[in-house]
Amino acid sequence: MTKVYDNAKSALADIVADDQTIAVGGFGLCGIPEALIYALKETGVKNLTCISNNAGVDDFGLGLLLQTQQIKKMIASYVGENKEFERQFLSGELEVELTPQGTLAEKLRAGGAGIPAFLQKQVTGIGTQVADGKEIREFDGVKYLMEHSLVADASLAKTYKADKMGNLIFNKTARNFNPDVATAGKITVVEVEELVETGELDPDEIHLPGIYVHRIVVNANPEKRIEQRTIKN
Repeated sequence: MTKVYDNAKSALADIVADDQTIAVGGFGLCGIPEALIYALKETGVKNLTCISNNAGVDDFGLGLLLQTQQIKKMIASYVGENKEFERQFLSGELEVELTPQGTLAEKLRAGGAGIPAFLQKQVTGIGTQVADGKEIREFDGVKYLMEHSLVADASLAKTYKADKMGNLIFNKTARNFNPDVATAGKITVVEVEELVETGELDPDEIHLPGIYVHRIVVNANPEKRIEQRTIKN
């Protein structure tokens, strides 16, 4: 049975629905599955809980779903580049669970590994709103915060190269949250730039094995927009 789908629309058609939790890879606009995000917007599904490092910008990435108000809750670690995000949050239209970046990565990694919860050392969260309603335990005089893992109904990830079995090779910093997002999904759809035949990848170069990948979509020419362009005279 093939994992390769003709386009992002067909890959998402029968797996996304209202009220789901969707995990999305990327850091800023680096390594985001832009074609899959656009296809998700086009499905019209609503009341989504989105897990992602951030929510894109106003007219790109997850910002597109904020514009159409398809997201009811964001679980994220950074929200600074999106004015619509700010507007919806301050007006009470959008629920936000702000999570320290390392904790967010570990919550996803733990979810993918089948670990229901873990203890986070007191340097992160304890004594702040992050700890509200969470269990605190003490070991050898050090306090730890109990963090529950994250598992998504569907995960959307991005990679540079894959074979037809879904074995993935990421491109440098575009790897970011994508491996953790991919492992944490009950169904994982991956957007790839280059697809090769099974067996063509050197096993030692594979960053994530295909057992975590259920569907593949080729986007050979992504826009790869730059969030903050900095140039030197």
